[in-house]
Amino acid sequence: MSRPPLPPFTDETAAQKARIAEDAWNSRDPARVALAYTQDSRWRNRAEFICGRAEIEAFLARKWARELDYRLVKEVWTHAGNRIAVRFAYEYRDDSGHWFRAYGNENWQFDADGLMERRIASINEHPISEDQRTFRWPLGRRPDDHPGLSALGL
Repeated sequence: MSRPPLPPFTDETAAQKARIAEDAWNSRDPARVALAYTQDSRWRNRAEFICGRAEIEAFLARKWARELDYRLVKEVWTHAGNRIAVRFAYEYRDDSGHWFRAYGNENWQFDADGLMERRIASINEHPISEDQRTFRWPLGRRPDDHPGLSALGL
């Protein structure tokens, strides 16, 4: 299975890859998201270590069961060869209605078919009030005219 764009990445194809990932994560569909990773993909997500599509899908199902109204923006930081580094921010609320914003960085490594074989994520989050929310588009894909992280000053 091939998942273009393929490495080595250019500025344009790295940005495309990041937007494709952002769109998939904003779908909040664990099975859809897991297909972007190799069968034996390895993750470090905060202090959790995950290996393989089945574990990725289970992790994402748990994540989105507790992170409600999830909206994410990713932006390429740098890239070289088969690697891309992105920074991101996302907002969500918990089941008691408290809102949070998370910021982080991810390092991605891809195989020759464009599947992610390694993801290393560092994430910090903090509570925000409802009026401090920045990501207010309807659930799903971020609209093309919605500003990215740099334009928002995040």
